[in-house]
Amino acid sequence: MEDIDAIAVLQDPVRRRLYEYVAAQAREVSRNEAAEATGVARTLAAHHLDRLAEAGLLDVASRRLTGRSGPGAGRPAKVYTRSQAERSVSLPARDYRTAAELLAEAAEQAGLDVGLCAAARRRGEALRGSAAPCGDLDEAMELLAARGYEPHLETVGSAEDVEDAAVPGGTAEGTPGAAAHVVRMRNCPFHAVAERFPPLVCGMNLALLEGLLGADGPVRARMDARPGECCVIVEASKNKID
Repeated sequence: MEDIDAIAVLQDPVRRRLYEYVAAQAREVSRNEAAEATGVARTLAAHHLDRLAEAGLLDVASRRLTGRSGPGAGRPAKVYTRSQAERSVSLPARDYRTAAELLAEAAEQAGLDVGLCAAARRRGEALRGSAAPCGDLDEAMELLAARGYEPHLETVGSAEDVEDAAVPGGTAEGTPGAAAHVVRMRNCPFHAVAERFPPLVCGMNLALLEGLLGADGPVRARMDARPGECCVIVEASKNKID
C-alpha cells in the first residue's frame, strides 16, 4: 500500500481515535480494551483495528489474554501495537532521509561528533528562545510532546519506596531509595537515521534536548537507552548522581 493510501485510512474519525489510543500505549492492546477506551462497540472497533493493520499502521498478533494455557484457557485473541514502519507523504517528492543519512555517514567518518553536538545544542537553545530553562517535568513533557517525542511519566523506585515517601517520616524524595519520576519518550523523531548511526545521532539528540530544556535548569536530559524508545530520558536535576 502506498504511503498516501495508508495515511488516508486515518481520515475516518473513529479509526483515527482507535489508532491514537493504541499508539499511545507501550504494550499490546486488545479489541475489548480499545473499544472501551474509545467508546465504540467491540465489533466496530474490531473492524477498524483490522483495517488499520491491513494498511500497515498497526501490527497484529494473537495472545491468550487469560494468561493460561492448555484446555480451558480460551481462544487466542487479537492484540494490536503501533507499527514501527514509517509513513510520510511529500508533494512534490522529497528525500530528506537519504540526505540525512549521507550527512551522518560523512560526519561519523570525519569524527565530527563534537561539532555536531555543539550545533545541536545551539539549535535547541534557539528553539527555546528567550524563555527560561524548563521549570519542571510537566513543562518538559509539553515541550517534548510539541516536538513529537511522545513523552510519558514513569515512576522509578520500589512500591515500598513509594509508600515510605508518602507518609511522615518516610524516605524523602530525591534521596537514595526514594520514589521519583522520569520522563521517557516512546518516539524518536530521528529513528531511521539513529538506527544506522546510533552514537552520532543519539549524542546529537541529547545535545539538542539539553539546549531546548536548558542545561542548568531544574531538569536535565541524559542517556538511558531502552529498546523501542528514545535513547534520552529527562529527570529532575536533583536526581543527578555526582
